[in-house]
Amino acid sequence: MKSKQDPVEYAQKVERMKLLWQLYKAGYIDLVFGDEAGFQLVPCIPYGWQPIGERISIVPRKGKTLSIFGLLHADNRLQCYSTEKTTDADFIIQCLDDFASKIECPTVLILDNAPIHKAHKMMAKRREWEQNNLFIFFLPKYSPHLNRIETLWRKIKYEWLHHKHFRSWKTLTNAVKSILASFGSDLYNINFSDPYYVI
Repeated sequence: MKSKQDPVEYAQKVERMKLLWQLYKAGYIDLVFGDEAGFQLVPCIPYGWQPIGERISIVPRKGKTLSIFGLLHADNRLQCYSTEKTTDADFIIQCLDDFASKIECPTVLILDNAPIHKAHKMMAKRREWEQNNLFIFFLPKYSPHLNRIETLWRKIKYEWLHHKHFRSWKTLTNAVKSILASFGSDLYNINFSDPYYVI
């Protein structure tokens, strides 16, 4: 994706993110990384182990999607909203209205440039959210590595979910919700270092 980035925009926004990180470290703002992820009965398992002579099979099945809108704070607190309906701007607005009603200090929400995040309805709500101390910062285009929550989705899909969780829709949704509820525990944790651009 690097070849698709605008180098000027990228450099400018990375400098702004550096400033946001400094403000967060100084205690002036809360910094939150937001994004959506979808979970279906189509496993994302790159490898597995089984006893010699025993075959384990997973049959891919298309169907329902458990969509999660996650908000990962820089201190690893996690808030999530879930739906089995289509994830659209109305859903994200509903989530952010709830989130904005509970924040206790100026908060900067970092989002990518997905069309859902820049929908007309979303842009129309920004002024209202800013009056409640919630500010949105859009990442430079084609820069998922700058969004900390992408690491969380990758860990869930490729490490923390196992073949047994894909036996049914119920076992999958229960597993995903359990992992999200337990994030930050010894079992499900990510030890983030400071971002490369502030080191």
